[in-house]
Amino acid sequence: MVTGGLKTAIEGARGVRRDALIAVKAALDAADPALLVRRAVKVRGGSLEVGGVARDLAHFRKVVVVGGGKASGLMAAELERMLGWRVDRGVVVVPDYQTFLPKLERIQFAMSTHPLPSVKGLRGVKRMLHALNGVAEGDLVIALLSGGGSALMPAPPEGLAMGELERTTGLLLKAGAAIGEVNCVRKHLSQIAGGRLVEATGGAQVIGLIISDVVGDDLSSVASGPTVADPTTFVDAAKVLKARRVWQKVPASVRELITSGTVGAISETPKPGDPIFRNVANFLVGTNSAACIAAKASLQSSGYRVRLAGAVTGEARVVGARLARQALSRPGRHTAEVWGGETTVTVRGSGKGGRNQELALAAAIRLEGTSGVAVVSFGTDGVDGSTKAAGAYADSTTVERARELGLDPRRHLGDNDSNPFFEALGDLVMTGPTGTNVNDVMIAIRA
Repeated sequence: MVTGGLKTAIEGARGVRRDALIAVKAALDAADPALLVRRAVKVRGGSLEVGGVARDLAHFRKVVVVGGGKASGLMAAELERMLGWRVDRGVVVVPDYQTFLPKLERIQFAMSTHPLPSVKGLRGVKRMLHALNGVAEGDLVIALLSGGGSALMPAPPEGLAMGELERTTGLLLKAGAAIGEVNCVRKHLSQIAGGRLVEATGGAQVIGLIISDVVGDDLSSVASGPTVADPTTFVDAAKVLKARRVWQKVPASVRELITSGTVGAISETPKPGDPIFRNVANFLVGTNSAACIAAKASLQSSGYRVRLAGAVTGEARVVGARLARQALSRPGRHTAEVWGGETTVTVRGSGKGGRNQELALAAAIRLEGTSGVAVVSFGTDGVDGSTKAAGAYADSTTVERARELGLDPRRHLGDNDSNPFFEALGDLVMTGPTGTNVNDVMIAIRA
C-alpha cells in the first residue's frame, strides 16, 4: 500500500502524536488487500482453496476475474500473482486516483470516479460485463469487491440517465444518509447491484472475495452487494428518500422508476433463497475490526492500557464530542480507546472537509481547557470527503493553537470547513490513497 506521507509524519512526531500515528499505520497495515487475499486464498498445485474448500482448477474451462472497489485493485494484483496463467481474463473497476496500481498481464483496471458515479464508471462496468461474455457452467468467476464499489460501478437501468443517478447519490450524501440507506437506493437503480451481477455469470461457479467497509459487515451492503442476495425492496428505497426529505428533489425519472417497482411493474432484486445463488459462495476476507485490533496492539506496545470500544455511527460532530468526553472520563493516565465505524455529515455550510476531520474538530472543541488527551480519526482508504487528507489529529492544545492563528473553531465546524482548519495547524493525517478500505478508525489517548 502507499502510505509514504504517514511514514514521514511519524518520523517527525513525538510523544502522544507519534504513538497515535504509529497506531494509524498499524491499522492500515492490517487492512492491506494483498495480505488479506493471501490469508483467505491458497493455491497449492492445481488446487484453489477458499474458506477451507479446495477446488480443482483443472475442472474449470476458464477463470474470469471481475469486481470493483477501493481495495479491488490490489486484491486483483495479488490474485493474479497467485494464479498466474490460470486467469483467462478480467476487469476490475477502481478509482481513477489510484495511479500507483501495477500493470497486470491478465486482469485490466477500468478507471472510475468516487464518491459520485459518472459516465466513466459506466464505461468501466460495460468493460467488466464484456469480460463475462460467454461465461457459463463449467467456468469460474472470482468477484473482488470492496467499499467504494457502489459509486465506482454505476449501471443505471434503461430510462435513467447517468446524471440523474449522480444527482440522486449527491442529494442522499448531502442529507447525511447512512451508507446502508444510500446503498438501498442504489441497489434499486442498478443493473448489477443487489445480486444482479450474478445474472451475467451464466450459471458459472462464483466466488466472491469481499473486504467490508460497513458497520456489522453486512455483505449485501458492501459495494451494494453485486453477488449477494438483497433483502431490501423498492418500498424500502422509497422510504429512505422520503425519510431523508429528498423524494421531491430527486429527478422525476427516479421517483417514477422506484414507484413502478413498489407496485410490481419492475422486477425486484434477487432475494435470499433465490436459486440464482446456488453456485455462489461469498467470503468475508477483510474487516474494520481487524484494523482496530492492530491499532490496539500498537498502542499496547507503546505502554497504554487499551480498550476496544466498539463500532460508532451517527453525526460526525456529535460522535466527536462524545468520544472526547469518554476519553476524559476514563480514570487514570496512559489509557486509550479504539473505535471503528463510519459517521455521517449533514452538510449545512459551504466549507471543505470530511467526516473524519469534522469528528476531530468537534473533539478538539470538547477538549478545550483540558490536558493530555488526543483524538485521531481517519479513513482507511486515505481519502476523507472531498479532500486529500485521510483524517485529522486533535488534542487538548488544538483550540488554543488555532486561536493564536486567528481561527475560530466553532465557525469552521458550523461551515463544515474542517480541512482548512487542520491544514493551517499542520494536523491533517496524510496517507495518500492507500488502496484499501475497511471503513474508519478513531483513537483517543489520555497520556
